[in-house]
Amino acid sequence: MSMRIDLTDLRLFLHVAEAANITQGASRANMALASASERIRGMEHALGVPLLARKRRGVHLTPAGCALVHHARIVLQQLEQMRDDLDQFARGLRGHVRVLANTVAMVEFLPTALVPFLAAHPNIDVDLEERQSREIVPAIAEGHGEIGIVADPVDPAEQLETLPFMEDRLVLIVPGRHPLGKRSEIAFRESLDNDFVGLVVGSALQETLNHHAARAGRQLRLRVRLNGFVPIARMVESGVGVAVMPETTARRCQQSMAIKIIALTDAWAPRHFQICVRSFKTLPAPAQWLVECLARNLPTSPHARET
Repeated sequence: MSMRIDLTDLRLFLHVAEAANITQGASRANMALASASERIRGMEHALGVPLLARKRRGVHLTPAGCALVHHARIVLQQLEQMRDDLDQFARGLRGHVRVLANTVAMVEFLPTALVPFLAAHPNIDVDLEERQSREIVPAIAEGHGEIGIVADPVDPAEQLETLPFMEDRLVLIVPGRHPLGKRSEIAFRESLDNDFVGLVVGSALQETLNHHAARAGRQLRLRVRLNGFVPIARMVESGVGVAVMPETTARRCQQSMAIKIIALTDAWAPRHFQICVRSFKTLPAPAQWLVECLARNLPTSPHARET
């Protein structure tokens, strides 16, 4: 069965549904009653189901009619979004993309990955907001951002679409002559007798570490909080404490600092980052371009170099 339903049909049907009356709906659509009635009958014929239950004083939506209203609103909203996006470019206005990312993606991967996008699109601004992965998924599902970068698996119940972004793992770093420096791997709970150098309050990664320490029945002994992994590594090098950070960052810091890197054996230490969106097809144009750019310009993971 071929469906011949156009945008005029969809707009008409929404007007009729909102008015619960074909005559009033036709008037709102600036259409003659006979033409409106014919179009609605044509939709019902094309779909093979009744869309309206005709009553003396108006009409009521059938279950199929309710479904059509739902999809018609989505289609027309997307059309308006498309027009708005393209109109901004036609008028030389700036576009915006809001990205929610966890600490590691925000600090370690996105700065490098965003460079070619920002260079290619000078009229598009990217707003980055740091959140924990478990907060990002529902936020994207509820429309509080266009793109999310998360390290946790995305629950299928959220009905988000995902793409792989990056792989890394969390490691423990200690001063060069620290007793733990002889270890090649360690469980996070085994490190909790040490003083820690951590990230500032509100950091997504720091909240994750606090959570896992609490699950082990302990509390992190934080000597100092810093905003950034490089200053943290310098504090560790000076003997203030130990720290947890991405292996990519730790390897880079190790080139100029006397620190030892110890693999964490915990199941949550490997980090498989994903791009998540509500729907790739319905993203505003600037967000679609950013996803495409991120997928093309992935940073090289330490694991890719090892294999």
